[in-house]
Amino acid sequence: MPNYTQTRNTITQFLTARVPLIVVHSIEPNRVLSILRDIAANFPNMPFFEYSGTEGLTELLSKRKVSEDPSLHGALDMAKQTFKTRANVNYIFSDIDTIDADSTTSRLFAQMVRLSEQYQGSIILLVDKPVWPGLSRLGMSTTLDLPDIDELYDALSETIESNRMNIIIEWQHEEIRRAAETLLGVTESEAINVLATLLAKGKIARSDLAELSQFKDRIFGEMTGIERITLREDYTIGGLATLKSWLTKREVLIKSDLSATALHPPKGILLCGVPGCGKSLSAKAIAHQWQLPLYRLDMGSVLGMYVGESEKNLREALATADRVAPCVLWIDEIEKGLANSASDPSVTKRLIGQFLYWLQESTSKVFLVATANDVSTLPPELLRKGRFDEVFFVDLPTAEEREEILRLSFIKYIQQCPSPEMLAELTAVSEGFAGSDIDAAVHDIASEMFAHRSSTLPDDDYIAEVFRNVVPFSQSNPEEVEAIRQWGRTRAVPAGSTTVSTPLPPQHNTPRRVLF
Repeated sequence: MPNYTQTRNTITQFLTARVPLIVVHSIEPNRVLSILRDIAANFPNMPFFEYSGTEGLTELLSKRKVSEDPSLHGALDMAKQTFKTRANVNYIFSDIDTIDADSTTSRLFAQMVRLSEQYQGSIILLVDKPVWPGLSRLGMSTTLDLPDIDELYDALSETIESNRMNIIIEWQHEEIRRAAETLLGVTESEAINVLATLLAKGKIARSDLAELSQFKDRIFGEMTGIERITLREDYTIGGLATLKSWLTKREVLIKSDLSATALHPPKGILLCGVPGCGKSLSAKAIAHQWQLPLYRLDMGSVLGMYVGESEKNLREALATADRVAPCVLWIDEIEKGLANSASDPSVTKRLIGQFLYWLQESTSKVFLVATANDVSTLPPELLRKGRFDEVFFVDLPTAEEREEILRLSFIKYIQQCPSPEMLAELTAVSEGFAGSDIDAAVHDIASEMFAHRSSTLPDDDYIAEVFRNVVPFSQSNPEEVEAIRQWGRTRAVPAGSTTVSTPLPPQHNTPRRVLF
């Protein structure tokens, strides 16, 4: 879409060619008027008059009122007289009702356009909705898109520099650039309002960058198709060393200004593997570590019952994600929406095509974290190299990883760890446990302690028995887990530090309930 400079050049060409009707589509009439003032200043012999419902008819540059009649009909009568007496006159109209349909107003403007053509005049319409075809086809049209990063950077810089002598502002070039990237998708006036709100605090710190996403949420209100996930401070993941190392390198790209390079920001990852091993938690941890907002797209809610509804829902959701970028977009259980469907395969194919097109063509800083349990149902084209930056397989944790998860869980819930001997025993007992199994067992211990108002860890026998009573998913569904791991051995990168070759543990006997 055209930015400020391109739109100015296009309108200048239309005016030089004396196109009788110029329609400018934009939700920012003030920016369009700024363009027209720039053009008018370069064409001193070409008069420009502006009409609005609040000010009536005025001269564009001087703002001098040229008619006492504030009505639209009065402005059109004045334009009719001027066209017949002067050449190369331009009239600008904004906020015109019913111009999108075949109405009396639309037909009246069509008559005025034909008159202006006879006398080398031009009528310029500023609109934020379609114009009746019978009118729009009499001239040319262009669109002023929302400001790009460079335009937002210039607007923010101008405001900051004009206030830097009065208040403490820690932002320099890098922070202002990141602020412009964060506010991409809002109007220039909205961006200035956000910055003015920060300035009203009397100081702008580097940490204020994190607030910009919250302001952006308020601007967009209820976003279509995606929901904002509130992040906590306790997103810590045990194990997954390979995935963590990979993400650390990509964090630099997602936060850097790449406009002067041929590089593109990372697109995202697909996490597949055994349920309960940290796939969904990873999405939250990534957003928390990168200090980016997290949005969740529920593929199940995308599917609609009417023809074309599913595609429309997905298109709106992905467009919303582009507007709120930079962000992390979490698609949980992506196979629910994109799995091959026997009932209506045509809908699935259209959804896949639309999703892959967005994944390939989107240039916004949306880092996609998609999770899948049943990868066998996903279409092959989704898993092809180049769709996602990488496909990671999250396996059952190794002994070393289980020990790390145990430590993190005990610190999280009880603020203390068991003895090294007990930790070693629990590591052995928890073979075949997913991270969620370990977390749940430690939570049970902490809950019993809280119920008995105890701050001391129970004896080792009790703790070990709690873990022995857990029946992990790998034991209740061994065939399903083995099928998942077989897929991951050959088709994905191990997210942990080792390969996925740990055998499943033997099943325990029927668990017993143990009381504190």
